[in-house]
Amino acid sequence: MSDWRIDSWREKPILQQPTYNDPEKLKTVESSLASYPPLVFAEETRQLYKQLGDIAMGHGFLLQGGDCAESFDEFNAPKIRDTFKVLLQMAIVLTFAGRCPVTKVARMAGQYAKPRSSDVEVKDGVSLPTYRGDIINSFEFTAQAREPDPSRMLDAYHRAAATLNLLRAFAQGGLADLHKVNRWNMTFLENNPLKDKYLDLANRIQDTLAFMEVIGLNSQNTAALHETSLYTSHEALLLNYEQALTRIDTLTGKPYNCSAHMLWIGERTRQLDHAHVEFFKGINNPIGVKIGPSMQPDELIQLIDALNPDNLPGRLTLITRMGANTLADNLPPLLRRVKSEDRHVVWSSDPMHGNTFKASSGFKTRNFDAILKEIKQFFDVHDAEGTHAGGIHLEMTGQHVTECTGGAYEISDEDLSQAYKTQCDPRLNADQVLEMAFLVADHLKQA
Repeated sequence: MSDWRIDSWREKPILQQPTYNDPEKLKTVESSLASYPPLVFAEETRQLYKQLGDIAMGHGFLLQGGDCAESFDEFNAPKIRDTFKVLLQMAIVLTFAGRCPVTKVARMAGQYAKPRSSDVEVKDGVSLPTYRGDIINSFEFTAQAREPDPSRMLDAYHRAAATLNLLRAFAQGGLADLHKVNRWNMTFLENNPLKDKYLDLANRIQDTLAFMEVIGLNSQNTAALHETSLYTSHEALLLNYEQALTRIDTLTGKPYNCSAHMLWIGERTRQLDHAHVEFFKGINNPIGVKIGPSMQPDELIQLIDALNPDNLPGRLTLITRMGANTLADNLPPLLRRVKSEDRHVVWSSDPMHGNTFKASSGFKTRNFDAILKEIKQFFDVHDAEGTHAGGIHLEMTGQHVTECTGGAYEISDEDLSQAYKTQCDPRLNADQVLEMAFLVADHLKQA
């Protein structure tokens, strides 16, 4: 990468970017961000890199989840805590039932930008720039709110820093104690319509923890029972922000993006000769790329060559987002080609984006059964091809929203208006996502 520079992406075509009307203000903000402390440290990213390397070789599972787009207005401790808690609940179910280590990566502390299908939004004959996430503009439909503002990058940085601070406190300060997490699971099961199906697993976890207590392993003398590791990730869409937070690691002399432990490129910005691929070539974080149904085997190999030329396990995660009705046809040729060329990647399933539709009530939503169907197909196809189904990638929240239909509580189209809070895409709620964990655990154990 001798021809790569931290700003070489600026010489390439770029999509999904705002138009800032004050270039001098933009430069000032970028300069300020470049002088700020890093949000994460290179050694942390190397630890994640190693875990993802194990998953790429068939040992372990990646659980990645969080908000579709974090909101400045909903930035508060309870919301951060609730998403953290439900990620831990999912992880303990998957770890125990699946009998494999689970690496937890949150879509938090940086998921402030979103790609959009149109540059403009029209309401009642009024046309304004589309909402691209709080790091760029505001959700309110006014000319002032929709004007891209560079200073919002500084707001995003400070909120990300505070979020990371709280997540680290939760992970190391006792909230992640396995005894507590399992008690949360038991509480979830008390009122769940499918509690009999899941109660056996929760009881077995409780029995295992009790046995460990008897032989002297407890939260006081065993850190693994009391603490956990949680990494952060987001789609690196706004490259002005990402460049400003890229640093040269003092130990290795290599560039790392210090806005998150893991970054990914979206389906709309993965063109080989464009800016996002160019930027990702030079950073040494573990990275991901979203893979839609239009991806062809030759194109995928070219993308892998560009982003992981040394074929390092853990460097690249391929996140499939194909839809429940198309994955079974589109994924096998990609798996075969990658396997035949012995490329080391993590295969993860995003079952959310390919299953979005507009409900009769007018709300954009997703159906729980379609999401589960795509995950099941993901496992089945990998099993048939002799490859490793390495993870799931969910848009979810720890709050009790009503944005996705279905699940054990049978949320209907008419129920969506009760607590539809997302500013972008619909998320699985706390009950749905934990129910999903119990169901996915069955597939993971078989795999």
